[in-house]
Amino acid sequence: MSEHQIKFYQTGTFTVGNRLLDPSQRSGQANIERFNSLNSGHRACQGCGEALGARYTVDAAMKATDGNLIAANATGCLEVFSTPYPETSWQLPWFHSLFGNTAAVGTGMAAAMRVKAKKNGGPLVRVLAQGGDGGTTDIGFGCLSGMFERNDDVLYVCYDNEGYMNTGVQRSSATPPAVRTATTQIVGSHPGNAFGQGKEVPLIAMAHGIPYVATASIADLRDLERKVKKAMTFHGARYIHVLVPCPLGWGAASKDTVKLARLAQESGLFPVFEAEYGEITHVTKIRKLAPVEDYMKLQKRYAHLFGPKADQSALIRIKAIAERNIRRFGLLGDERSEPMPPAVQADERADRL
Repeated sequence: MSEHQIKFYQTGTFTVGNRLLDPSQRSGQANIERFNSLNSGHRACQGCGEALGARYTVDAAMKATDGNLIAANATGCLEVFSTPYPETSWQLPWFHSLFGNTAAVGTGMAAAMRVKAKKNGGPLVRVLAQGGDGGTTDIGFGCLSGMFERNDDVLYVCYDNEGYMNTGVQRSSATPPAVRTATTQIVGSHPGNAFGQGKEVPLIAMAHGIPYVATASIADLRDLERKVKKAMTFHGARYIHVLVPCPLGWGAASKDTVKLARLAQESGLFPVFEAEYGEITHVTKIRKLAPVEDYMKLQKRYAHLFGPKADQSALIRIKAIAERNIRRFGLLGDERSEPMPPAVQADERADRL
């Protein structure tokens, strides 16, 4: 056996995409020492983007804290498919919260861990709160804003599949315009989800002036891992918004999950960036600009925008959103993102006043 082969087997990296990389660049899932925090046996749909995103997120957080981590999980797809009573796929202390109070539960857990560490002199156990876009941008928005405002020591991760997928694919405030869902049917002069609604929670989190905010995609899992590890270097409220395509809710092939996430980013519809204390510090540039149509045509929820009765006006407006994102965040070439003044509390927390 050659020296290269011996080194290869010693590292335990048997994934083709990882074995060609330097060990420092390989994903945590390629190592035999990975935590497997979300283990096999769960009941996620084939091609589930959320299961993939959660697996990498939680393992990265476990590695960053040397296993000193507990999790609070909102009701939703991730909870439903991973913990059918009396079974569980979680290999860490894990708490099932209500649909809308995960951030508040995480806050209480963080306070308890802080007291416990002070009393016993042991390591501080960190807290990860996680939920879908429904439990984050809608039902849990008040608790989340409170967590941000108080700057509680919790990392909150939103797995955004752009709808209430486990209850029948209803619209959420993260559902894109013109999309067909169970509650935004293809009827009327402007079919699908209405334009001008919803909210951009990453930007709202930045407006709270918290230490760290990031968006990420399962199309770049090493970037997701890096951002989770970086978030754990901060104390205080942190927020990561991860795009996780849903084959069932989006009407897409299960094999296209990662492709869809990549096209969302490369078309400009999902900007990927980082911010610290209310200011953007890094933007992931678009490598090769993809037409918005390439992303949309893979999904049945956009089918009414194409064909002989296509809604061309809606398509034009969606393209305008992508173009606005590209300008706003400086996603192409040497362009810079538009300046966004940080909140006063951001300067206070960063000791800039």
